[in-house]
Amino acid sequence: MSENNLNRSLSRAWTAPVRAMNRFLGTSDTRPKPPRSGDYGTSVVDCGLYVDGKREPGEFSPDEALRAACERENAFVWLGLHEPSEAEMTDIAHTYGLHELTVEDAVKAEQRPKLEQFGAVQFLVLRTARYVPHSELTETSQVVETGHMMIFIGERFVITVRHGDASELAPVRANLEAERPQLLEQGPWAVAYAVTDRVVDLYVEVADQVEVDLDTIEESVFSRDGGSRIQHIYQMKRELVEFRRAVVPLQRPLATITAPQNRMVPKEIRRYFRDVQDHLTRTVEQVSSYDDLLNSILQARLAQVTVDQNNDMRKIAAWAGISAVWTAIAGVYGMNFAHMPETQWLYGYPVMLTLMVSISVLLYRAFRKNGWL
Repeated sequence: MSENNLNRSLSRAWTAPVRAMNRFLGTSDTRPKPPRSGDYGTSVVDCGLYVDGKREPGEFSPDEALRAACERENAFVWLGLHEPSEAEMTDIAHTYGLHELTVEDAVKAEQRPKLEQFGAVQFLVLRTARYVPHSELTETSQVVETGHMMIFIGERFVITVRHGDASELAPVRANLEAERPQLLEQGPWAVAYAVTDRVVDLYVEVADQVEVDLDTIEESVFSRDGGSRIQHIYQMKRELVEFRRAVVPLQRPLATITAPQNRMVPKEIRRYFRDVQDHLTRTVEQVSSYDDLLNSILQARLAQVTVDQNNDMRKIAAWAGISAVWTAIAGVYGMNFAHMPETQWLYGYPVMLTLMVSISVLLYRAFRKNGWL
């Protein structure tokens, strides 16, 4: 028996019991399966083959790119997908050996930011965000638009699945290919870093724009013209909660990636991820401060509403007190008794009117002096 045949026989001898045990335990093999040709639909945005940090010329289908990457040294595939269907994602999973649970997550896009490992494949989930410009804040204004980004990182490939329009990756790919080929030499994790850095940079931009809106609301609340409506403040709070759900949970996955004991991520790439982690920490602190500020603005506005209601009640009470003078005097003289003073007096009517007006003026000045009117 030749040496090659002997090696193949030993390989089958080792892998056969493993496959049998996987079938017995109900687990699946997450290693990339032999590529097969197929129709991947319209979800494929771009599929590039990179060798030594440089993109190979020509167009590749996902299976062709993976086959070529497996045949060359220091090569990997970057496959970009946008809102794939379940059938399209299933074909990709069959070609690249992705776990079926990750396929479901990539199609439905309802997961919190997380990092999971399925065999030799790392599955990173991010939530994207972008600021939605608006002329003024209303009860229905959308301030922050969010989406999802899933990243599959394998030994020979990286797959990015994007849902929504909050974070386009074409600028990221162009920047890496044109200006940072030395970073691409680090492999698939370099792409994962660049995508994560892009997402977190957008967090920073959104946080800065949200701060401008908060300043506008704060100025409106404490202005002399009546202040902002409470519905606007609640709408801003809802948008801030949506942004918080995207930003805060990402801290844990990044902490796992940057941990010194994480051997799946190259040491050099971990340094880059620490920079992303610093930016994320700053954004989390901003979001927390914004939430506290918004709560303070809301409490101040509620206090203003209470004060305005008290002022209205004092004005009503003051005018009621003034009108009570007229009601009391007119009520007494309206009882029509036969013997009442001043009823037969020639100047009784104008004197009573003068008396009521004088008392009303005195009461008005007193209420005005005390701030009731």
